[in-house]
Amino acid sequence: MPRWKRWTDRLAPLASQQGGTASLEFITVGMILLIPLVYLALAVAAIQGGALAVEGAARQAARVYVQAETPAEASARAERAVAFALADADIADPRAAISIACSPNPADCLTRRGVVTVTVSIRVPLPLVPAVLDFDSPLAVPLEASATQQVSRFWGAG
Repeated sequence: MPRWKRWTDRLAPLASQQGGTASLEFITVGMILLIPLVYLALAVAAIQGGALAVEGAARQAARVYVQAETPAEASARAERAVAFALADADIADPRAAISIACSPNPADCLTRRGVVTVTVSIRVPLPLVPAVLDFDSPLAVPLEASATQQVSRFWGAG
C-alpha cells in the first residue's frame, strides 16, 4: 500500500467528525474580516470628508479676504468663512488654525495685485473612538489645505 494512502485512511475518521462546522467557520472568518473592512471604510469616509471641508474652507477664506476693505475686516471675514465651512461639514474643531501669508508686501496684504495665501489646519477624529481615549488628540488625522487669491488690480479705487 502506498504511503499517502495510509495517511488518508488515518485522516478520514477525523474529517467525518467535522460535519456541519463549515457554516460556523465561514461566519466567524467573515466577521473577523468584515468588521475591520467596515471600520476602514468609515475612517476613509471621515478623512475624505474632512479633506474636502478644509480645502473648501481655505478656498472660501482666501476669496473673502481679498474682497475686504480693511485688513481687520479681512481677517474677521476669513475666520468666519472657515468656521462656516467647517460647521457646514459637521466638523467642530476649536483648534482649527488659520494662517495668512501675503506677497509681494507681507506687511500689507491688501495691495493691488497682491497675492494672499490662506492655510487652514484641522484634526479629524477617527470614527467610533470615544472621547475618553482622547489623549491630546493622538487619535485624529491632521489635515491642511492652502488657497491663493490675487487682490484685484482695481482694489481701493472705488
